Amino acid sequence: MPPPPTAGSERAVPPRAGDRVIETQGLTKAYRGGQLAVDRLDLAVPRGSVFGFLGPNGSGKTTTIRMLMGLIEPTAGSARVLGATMPGAGRRVLPRVGALIEGPALYGFLSGRDNLLRFDAADPTADPRTRAERVGRALERVGLAAAAGKKARAYSLGMKQRLGLASALLQPRELLVLDEPTNGLDPQGMREIRALVRELAADGTTVFLSSHLLDEVEQVCTHAAVMARGRLIIQGTVADLSATVLGSRGSGRLTVTTPDPADAVRVLKEQGVTDLRVTDDRVSGELPTTAGPDGQEPWELSDLNAALVHAGVRVRGFGAERPSLEDVFVHLTGEGFDVAG
Repeated sequence: MPPPPTAGSERAVPPRAGDRVIETQGLTKAYRGGQLAVDRLDLAVPRGSVFGFLGPNGSGKTTTIRMLMGLIEPTAGSARVLGATMPGAGRRVLPRVGALIEGPALYGFLSGRDNLLRFDAADPTADPRTRAERVGRALERVGLAAAAGKKARAYSLGMKQRLGLASALLQPRELLVLDEPTNGLDPQGMREIRALVRELAADGTTVFLSSHLLDEVEQVCTHAAVMARGRLIIQGTVADLSATVLGSRGSGRLTVTTPDPADAVRVLKEQGVTDLRVTDDRVSGELPTTAGPDGQEPWELSDLNAALVHAGVRVRGFGAERPSLEDVFVHLTGEGFDVAG
């Protein structure tokens, strides 16, 4: 297992400065006793991306977000959001940002609708003449229209999370910062929030999404960064992170579903596929990285499929598995994801 790269040694080429919605340089937060919550973080979030900020609980994700939003001061380094330095430019930047950090702060004695009316009234840029329309639209988007008149103290954790997200969506935003947005939601709620994130991204909003749920990030994100113990391990496109694992262990793993597994193993072995394994009607193996004697690259999937069919192997399923983000994390850190950071 290779050692994890040091902080700031991300392997993907970061976006150009003008294309970055969030950029940090050497961002550090130390608490009393010298404990480093965030250690020299260099982060680059491209405009228009859905950026997954990954790490186990305690890895420094929320502390980073709080510094980006100007809620706490960094010990060292700098953070720029929408081209301006935080926290100094907070008054200019924050009206263009929607945020849900560490769960919503709600008035329990008010209804969901009245909470949003209060939040909207606190925004000096909000037109009071269209306030009710904005609130109704936000409630509809997060699936709370039917519960809008219910007191917030009677909301479930998932409903409170939805209401907090609605407050971040009252106005069109250039950047949406979400800290564990599906916390407390049931599977259906998670699907709805993922669909909403995709919709917002399609409308041109950059979404910065922190999570410890790798499946969640993998389904919606175009880019990601991995944190562990306060340090940045790697960042780039989701495809680049998968390629990091592929580059260390070959071209990928082929999976073939067939009622003729023995014949499939024989043909694939002849084609240079290694580490062949059979589980019922499923054959898998590592794709080779070198060309064959005739110069042909045997790892071309179409050629391998043709070889199987030509040999009379009945192919019911065929493809190469892409490493998951969990594979990436384990490869880079040597540990499982859900650990104490």
